[in-house]
Amino acid sequence: MGRYPSCSHQVRILHLAPPTPTRRAHLVPFGSKSKMATLKDQLIMNLLKEKQSPQNKITIVGVGAVGMACAISILMKDLADELALVDVKEDKLKGEMMDLQHGSFFLRTPKIVSGKDYSVTANSKLVIITAGALQQEGESRLNLVQCNLNIFKFVIPNVVKYSPNCKLLVVSNPVDILTYVAWKLSGFPQNRVIGSGCNLDSARFRYLMGERLGVHPLSCHGWVLGEHGDCSVPVWSGVNVAGVSLKNLHPDLGTDADQEQ
Repeated sequence: MGRYPSCSHQVRILHLAPPTPTRRAHLVPFGSKSKMATLKDQLIMNLLKEKQSPQNKITIVGVGAVGMACAISILMKDLADELALVDVKEDKLKGEMMDLQHGSFFLRTPKIVSGKDYSVTANSKLVIITAGALQQEGESRLNLVQCNLNIFKFVIPNVVKYSPNCKLLVVSNPVDILTYVAWKLSGFPQNRVIGSGCNLDSARFRYLMGERLGVHPLSCHGWVLGEHGDCSVPVWSGVNVAGVSLKNLHPDLGTDADQEQ
């Protein structure tokens, strides 16, 4: 306890420890005209260095219906610690990013960024390419080759520039041709350039099989092979439900003689 000379009552004197060098750097002298500490600086004092780069960053090029479906799936499954979106349509890109950012309050992905400049894609582990011309009704996917080839000539070099160690997942149509184009343009080894191929066709096949047989699609197994689109074919010999071969039960399955087509 201490006593002021002019006071008859006792007051408690607090002895404050001198600030550490880290804290001293954040102090602003009383009456100083220097720049005040920001609200963020006052609220949070970072004692640890911020991470230099994300550990599991995913980029999506193209924010159309397919690109945004990919983005939502990635966020819902908590697959990335950072998600980057790239598109040439800046207004749409900004709107889509804001929707995801506001919704990310309910999710666990801490950072969602977007931009027309490919620098936002830096240090990506996976780049999903959905950008390309829209397929018109009745138009073959093969008709999109030249237009999307020109798009890829711009996209792929920029992706490689900022993420030279990434893997490429091509979804744009015609996907089989453009996957080959992406491989050649990137210079990546084959195991780092992947096309969605007939995975979607196979998923549709299994769903329709389940609908027809009244069985959950997860119990239905079968593959669609070939080029994604008009040239793909189902492999009827491998179709089974919970391990039971449908070809053994119905030998005419998938042939012109099949009465249940």
